[in-house]
Amino acid sequence: MKGVEVLELPNLGDDRGELVVAEGGNKTIPFDIKRVFYIYKTTEGTIRGQHANRNSKFFFINVNGSCKVKIDDGITQEVITLDQPHKALYMDKMIWKEMYDFSEDAVLIVLSSEHYDGGEYIRNYDEYLKEIKDKGNNN
Repeated sequence: MKGVEVLELPNLGDDRGELVVAEGGNKTIPFDIKRVFYIYKTTEGTIRGQHANRNSKFFFINVNGSCKVKIDDGITQEVITLDQPHKALYMDKMIWKEMYDFSEDAVLIVLSSEHYDGGEYIRNYDEYLKEIKDKGNNN
Protein backbone atom coordinates (compact mmCIF):
# COMPACT_ATOMS: atom_id res chain seq x y z
CA MET A 1 0.00 0.00 0.00
CA LYS A 2 1.37 3.40 -0.95
CA GLY A 3 2.46 5.42 2.09
CA VAL A 4 2.87 2.38 4.35
CA GLU A 5 6.00 0.35 4.93
CA VAL A 6 7.02 -2.38 7.37
CA LEU A 7 10.66 -1.89 8.34
CA GLU A 8 13.30 -3.92 10.15
CA LEU A 9 15.13 -1.71 12.64
CA PRO A 10 18.85 -2.17 13.19
CA ASN A 11 19.42 -4.69 15.98
CA LEU A 12 22.84 -4.04 17.49
CA GLY A 13 22.51 -6.56 20.30
CA ASP A 14 25.28 -8.78 21.52
CA ASP A 15 25.91 -11.14 24.43
CA ARG A 16 24.90 -8.35 26.84
CA GLY A 17 21.37 -8.18 25.40
CA GLU A 18 19.40 -6.69 22.55
CA LEU A 19 19.76 -3.07 21.41
CA VAL A 20 17.41 -1.80 18.71
CA VAL A 21 18.00 1.65 17.20
CA ALA A 22 15.47 4.06 15.71
CA GLU A 23 16.78 7.50 14.72
CA GLY A 24 14.86 10.46 13.32
CA GLY A 25 16.04 12.92 10.71
CA ASN A 26 15.69 10.41 7.85
CA LYS A 27 18.21 7.95 9.31
CA THR A 28 15.82 5.15 10.34
CA ILE A 29 12.62 7.16 10.70
CA PRO A 30 11.74 9.20 7.60
CA PHE A 31 10.86 12.38 9.50
CA ASP A 32 11.93 14.54 12.42
CA ILE A 33 10.21 13.34 15.59
CA LYS A 34 7.99 15.95 17.24
CA ARG A 35 5.86 13.75 19.49
CA VAL A 36 6.11 10.35 21.18
CA PHE A 37 3.28 8.48 22.87
CA TYR A 38 2.72 4.91 23.91
CA ILE A 39 -0.22 2.62 24.50
CA TYR A 40 -0.17 -0.08 27.17
CA LYS A 41 -2.41 -1.85 29.70
CA THR A 42 -5.22 -2.04 27.17
CA THR A 43 -8.23 -4.10 28.11
CA GLU A 44 -9.56 -6.96 26.02
CA GLY A 45 -11.46 -5.76 22.98
CA THR A 46 -9.88 -2.28 22.99
CA ILE A 47 -9.57 -0.55 19.63
CA ARG A 48 -7.36 2.54 19.45
CA GLY A 49 -6.95 4.99 16.62
CA GLN A 50 -10.02 4.81 14.39
CA HIS A 51 -8.95 7.97 12.59
CA ALA A 52 -6.74 9.44 9.89
CA ASN A 53 -4.47 12.47 10.12
CA ARG A 54 -4.20 15.19 7.52
CA ASN A 55 -0.63 16.20 8.43
CA SER A 56 0.98 13.67 10.78
CA LYS A 57 3.16 10.78 9.70
CA PHE A 58 3.65 7.94 12.18
CA PHE A 59 6.16 5.27 13.10
CA PHE A 60 4.83 2.37 15.24
CA ILE A 61 7.07 0.06 17.28
CA ASN A 62 5.56 -2.62 19.51
CA VAL A 63 8.38 -3.00 22.03
CA ASN A 64 6.64 -5.69 24.07
CA GLY A 65 3.89 -8.18 23.33
CA SER A 66 1.86 -7.82 20.17
CA CYS A 67 -0.94 -5.93 18.48
CA LYS A 68 -2.54 -5.63 15.08
CA VAL A 69 -2.79 -2.47 13.00
CA LYS A 70 -5.51 -2.23 10.37
CA ILE A 71 -4.57 0.31 7.72
CA ASP A 72 -6.82 1.69 5.02
CA ASP A 73 -6.04 4.17 2.23
CA GLY A 74 -9.65 4.46 1.09
CA ILE A 75 -9.20 1.72 -1.50
CA THR A 76 -7.19 -1.09 0.09
CA GLN A 77 -7.31 -2.45 3.64
CA GLU A 78 -4.53 -4.46 5.23
CA VAL A 79 -3.79 -5.84 8.70
CA ILE A 80 -0.21 -5.83 9.97
CA THR A 81 0.84 -7.67 13.12
CA LEU A 82 3.50 -5.97 15.20
CA ASP A 83 5.04 -8.58 17.48
CA GLN A 84 8.80 -8.00 17.40
CA PRO A 85 10.60 -4.99 18.89
CA HIS A 86 12.83 -4.65 15.81
CA LYS A 87 9.87 -4.55 13.41
CA ALA A 88 8.32 -1.13 12.77
CA LEU A 89 5.44 0.26 10.74
CA TYR A 90 5.81 3.58 8.92
CA MET A 91 2.59 5.32 7.96
CA ASP A 92 2.26 8.47 5.84
CA LYS A 93 -0.45 11.06 6.42
CA MET A 94 -4.05 10.39 5.34
CA ILE A 95 -4.03 6.67 6.18
CA TRP A 96 -6.93 5.41 8.30
CA LYS A 97 -5.61 3.38 11.23
CA GLU A 98 -7.02 1.08 13.91
CA MET A 99 -4.86 -0.63 16.51
CA TYR A 100 -6.42 -3.66 18.21
CA ASP A 101 -5.95 -7.20 19.48
CA PHE A 102 -3.36 -6.06 22.02
CA SER A 103 -1.73 -8.79 24.06
CA GLU A 104 -1.94 -8.28 27.81
CA ASP A 105 1.73 -7.24 27.91
CA ALA A 106 1.70 -5.04 24.76
CA VAL A 107 3.53 -1.73 24.75
CA LEU A 108 3.08 0.16 21.48
CA ILE A 109 5.30 3.22 21.03
CA VAL A 110 4.21 5.71 18.39
CA LEU A 111 6.49 8.42 17.00
CA SER A 112 4.86 11.32 15.15
CA SER A 113 6.10 13.94 12.71
CA GLU A 114 3.81 16.59 14.22
CA HIS A 115 2.77 17.96 17.58
CA TYR A 116 -0.79 17.11 18.64
CA ASP A 117 -3.46 19.15 16.82
CA GLY A 118 -6.99 17.83 17.21
CA GLY A 119 -8.06 19.78 14.10
CA GLU A 120 -6.01 17.58 11.78
CA TYR A 121 -7.80 14.39 12.85
CA ILE A 122 -10.54 12.84 10.72
CA ARG A 123 -12.53 10.66 13.12
CA ASN A 124 -15.47 9.77 10.88
CA TYR A 125 -14.75 7.10 8.26
CA ASP A 126 -17.30 8.39 5.74
CA GLU A 127 -15.79 11.88 6.03
CA TYR A 128 -12.36 10.35 5.47
CA LEU A 129 -13.52 8.59 2.30
CA LYS A 130 -15.08 11.82 1.01
CA GLU A 131 -11.88 13.77 1.66
CA ILE A 132 -9.77 11.11 -0.08
CA LYS A 133 -12.13 11.18 -3.07
CA ASP A 134 -12.12 15.00 -3.19
CA LYS A 135 -8.31 15.10 -3.08
CA GLY A 136 -8.18 12.57 -5.92
CA ASN A 137 -10.45 14.74 -8.04
CA ASN A 138 -8.26 17.81 -7.49
CA ASN A 139 -5.01 16.25 -8.76
